[in-house]
Amino acid sequence: MALRADPDGPAVTLDLTGETSPYPFFQYMRRTEPVWHGALMDHTQVPPELKPNDEWVLFGYDGVFQAFRDDRVFSSAAYDKTIGLVMGHTILAMGGKEHHDHRNLVAKAFRATALERWEPSAIAPICTQLVDEIKNDGGADLVKAVTFEFPTRIIATLLGLPRDDLDLFRRLSFDLISIPTDIMAGLNAAAELHDYFLDQVEQRRHTPTDDIIGDLVAAEIDGKKLTDEAIIAFLRLLLPAGLETTYRSSGNLLYLLLTHPEQLAMVYHDRSLIPVAIEEGLRFETPLTMVTRTTTEEVDIGGKTIPPDAQVDLCMASANRDESRWTDPNTFDIRRPRQAHIAFAGGIHMCLGMHLARLETRVMLNSLFDRVQDLAFVVDDGTGAESRIVGLTFRSPNKLPVTFSPAA
Repeated sequence: MALRADPDGPAVTLDLTGETSPYPFFQYMRRTEPVWHGALMDHTQVPPELKPNDEWVLFGYDGVFQAFRDDRVFSSAAYDKTIGLVMGHTILAMGGKEHHDHRNLVAKAFRATALERWEPSAIAPICTQLVDEIKNDGGADLVKAVTFEFPTRIIATLLGLPRDDLDLFRRLSFDLISIPTDIMAGLNAAAELHDYFLDQVEQRRHTPTDDIIGDLVAAEIDGKKLTDEAIIAFLRLLLPAGLETTYRSSGNLLYLLLTHPEQLAMVYHDRSLIPVAIEEGLRFETPLTMVTRTTTEEVDIGGKTIPPDAQVDLCMASANRDESRWTDPNTFDIRRPRQAHIAFAGGIHMCLGMHLARLETRVMLNSLFDRVQDLAFVVDDGTGAESRIVGLTFRSPNKLPVTFSPAA
């Protein structure tokens, strides 16, 4: 299924299946209609009561940035009626004091300085173990062997979940975010996760632990403990968020480096370039391409007037390739002058796990580069299926076949 940009203009289409790149469409829309009265999503599988009546999309950096900064007019409260059906009432849908108080409960655990204690005790050992398992094999699919696996193990460790439950909560996490296309899978996963996390919470009420679940059980707002439902809503958000952000962004970065071998060699030999490579990867291939807001009143933006109660999709992926902000934005180049992107959204709802995602990716790359050499992309792995980055809302490589040898 494809969406044509202009029925009377050039044949610029958006593949709603996500099998081909959306960036040519995004570029066309930035140049012709950066504030667009239309929809990017395929709503055919969405129940009628969840379909927006009026939908707009912001494609340009300035418009997206303005919307993120004005959370009063561009509200996220409507998330309660969509993903809130499976996650519960989370900080994604909160505003004002409620958002401030609840976000602060877990924000301290995700600050860059707080995460430093997790690097030697959890993050580095997990990444090292995964690479050690494949370093003598001569090759691997890095999606299966590394990028899909290490964020799962890390977020489980931070939450204090048993290693034996990895496969369970990985499956439930991905079912949970499938609500736009399979609402029953999302609802079933939500119910199963509710029971699972309720057991974890009850264990910590009897025996306190030094992990994020233990912190939430002990936390108070205005002198009152969080209810079980509030804690479970937090956890149903943190678990898939902790997997998705890093799994996809790290895979995208590895794909980009492997398909730009000269830049891979630069980073391999100069590890101080890893942070800038991470930022360029996030800009060039934003793992979550868009988020949704709802207007609380009429608002003028980019020369257009958006009415109240309209759903507005903020296309971060398009904004991160805005020609007015970056020179040659459709080129992946870790040497480009540093310019802040908005891959982690903005305003009060900026991604809570952004420091963790960056730290995990840096540690993973160092673990990989320390243990293998001659890392090379396999263009034809014999399956007949091309390795590429796919997806419309969530983007990541379908596979990353590589060859290598153990580091000397």
